[in-house]
Amino acid sequence: MLTTDTWLKIVCSMMINAVIFGAGAILVLSVPALAVHAKVLLPLVIIAAFAAAPLFALVIAPRMRLRNWGRRDWKRGDMISG
Repeated sequence: MLTTDTWLKIVCSMMINAVIFGAGAILVLSVPALAVHAKVLLPLVIIAAFAAAPLFALVIAPRMRLRNWGRRDWKRGDMISG
């Protein structure tokens, strides 16, 4: 059985993967100079998103657990949430 932290990292990684792919696909398809090479660049965007998502999830997933925040830290926030 997987731990809750592992499940959070998996789910967070899938969401991050979708965001990175979407941003990369929009970039490739909206810039005319890149759109010409879309046959090559879109698979590279998919690979890059798949490789980068777990790394971002390692940073973001622990923030999804309330136990990792003390009451004072939760009120103060951090550089992501403000």
